[in-house]
Amino acid sequence: MSDKELAANEGIKIRSNYLRGTIAEGLADLSTGSLSEDDQQLLKFHGSYQQDDRDLRAGRRKHKLEKAFSFMIRIRVPGGVATPKQWIETDRMADQFANGTIKLTTRQAFQLHGIIKSNLKRTVKEINDAAMDSIAACGDVNRNVMCNPNPHLSEVHAEVLKLSEDISRHLTPATGAYHEIWLDGEKVETSEEEVEPIYGKTYLPRKFKITVAVPPSNDVDIHANDLSFVAIVEDGKLVGYNVAVGGGMGTTHGDEKTFPRVADIIGFCTPEQAVDVAEKVVLVQRDFGDRTNRKHARLKYTIEDRGADWFLAELNKYLGYDLGPVRDFEFEDNGDRFGWVTDHRGNHHYTLFVEGGRVVDTPGYPMREGLREIAKVHGGDFRLTANQNLIIASITDEERPGIEALLEKYGMSKSHERSAMRLSSIACVALPTCALALAEAERYLPTVITDLEEKLEELGLRHDAITIRMTGCPNGCGRPFLAEIGFVGRGPNRYNLYLGGGFAGQRLNKLYRQDLDAADIMSTLGPILEHYAKDREEGERFGDFVIRTGYVEATKQGADFHENIKPEALAN
Repeated sequence: MSDKELAANEGIKIRSNYLRGTIAEGLADLSTGSLSEDDQQLLKFHGSYQQDDRDLRAGRRKHKLEKAFSFMIRIRVPGGVATPKQWIETDRMADQFANGTIKLTTRQAFQLHGIIKSNLKRTVKEINDAAMDSIAACGDVNRNVMCNPNPHLSEVHAEVLKLSEDISRHLTPATGAYHEIWLDGEKVETSEEEVEPIYGKTYLPRKFKITVAVPPSNDVDIHANDLSFVAIVEDGKLVGYNVAVGGGMGTTHGDEKTFPRVADIIGFCTPEQAVDVAEKVVLVQRDFGDRTNRKHARLKYTIEDRGADWFLAELNKYLGYDLGPVRDFEFEDNGDRFGWVTDHRGNHHYTLFVEGGRVVDTPGYPMREGLREIAKVHGGDFRLTANQNLIIASITDEERPGIEALLEKYGMSKSHERSAMRLSSIACVALPTCALALAEAERYLPTVITDLEEKLEELGLRHDAITIRMTGCPNGCGRPFLAEIGFVGRGPNRYNLYLGGGFAGQRLNKLYRQDLDAADIMSTLGPILEHYAKDREEGERFGDFVIRTGYVEATKQGADFHENIKPEALAN
């Protein structure tokens, strides 16, 4: 154990009485639109962040008004699968309580933005009335468990989805605080202290993220997550999972002790062992993770400091049995397959492109209205993808003509007739609501792509998928460090530009230009795209090309390499 002073959040958790704090009292105080700083930290465990509209800050400050506080609620959707009724209810709440939009996140969850404090409790209650919840959607716990929403090998989807749901349920905090605060649950008076059987009184050192992937698709980006299960399918049957640990994207500008890291694949487990493995990986991190420095508290640093071999040995002790040897698998990409596909059962699925994951009605494109109308008649389900898109899934032969008609009516039937680069894009929310944002992302990336598309058309690259991602800060919510082209905000209209990520999400990119002015993006990328169009090899991906031709050096990260990334590997 370290003799260093614990991070401040550890004290907040210890004093919180299992995540209660004074949240209930703060909600009742209508003299302010905010909560206390401690309660803002605890609120994350309940799935909500306090925010304010940064576009309005200067004006409100001038008139000596409190910031325009509001709250974001993140709704857990294990495996990304929601019913049509849940979609309708989320859509209704977006109008009734939020800002009239639904954000599809890069972790297959819904986000509602712009909820004022007086509506916060009612919104959480109605989320639960719709058979969803927000507990553990944020905070120092396991968050929404991701799962490939429409595997190429569709016959295993039910099994891998069930695993994601089982893990999510098993790792949900046991505290009664959520029900007491938000659902008016009865407080049980007892002399015995409450128990968190998995997390303990101080929960985890930091957030924890789990995914389930089905090769050949790596759409959930296993290398960006603390723990992942890679489905191994033989002769159409799920035989088990490879276990990957220690991935993570977050870093801090100017702090070389922080860095993104790809996961190590350390072993194999059977389907029956997977939930147990998930619990024991969490327990190892609970017991050995750094609680003195939150910037060094993720599982990636525990493994970076101690080594993957140490972690595997420790995990095997916790399990009481050994993981098996890693099985062979191969990823082909980490994108979505758009338009119509039909699975082996004859069910149809339509993948809709949702730019920036923002479901909103705009002049000429009433997407949100159209999805609401589809939800009213759809008998299947909706699946959120890890790339912020949406699958209208499990459509029968009888349903398809009606769904097709609604897609056509509301302008969604050709949503995927965009450049392959735009279809391969991700942007985090960033400004104006994210308190951490240093630059624009969701509101700006579409403009960047529009500018690049003219060059792509000229070069004949319109249909060549190049993954491009933009985040407003280096915390990595949009997984920018795995993109072939990644922008990370440094300040207003300024970005670090990274190049060379693996097309299948298996390799980190590297810093190419630091503090790049937004006005210089085209002049910087244009010549590289010209070079790519002219001199690429047959089938060569953009990320591989910029390494081969010397724009950036290769980083030995990913499924083919099990070496840990070092901070200096990110410096060009």
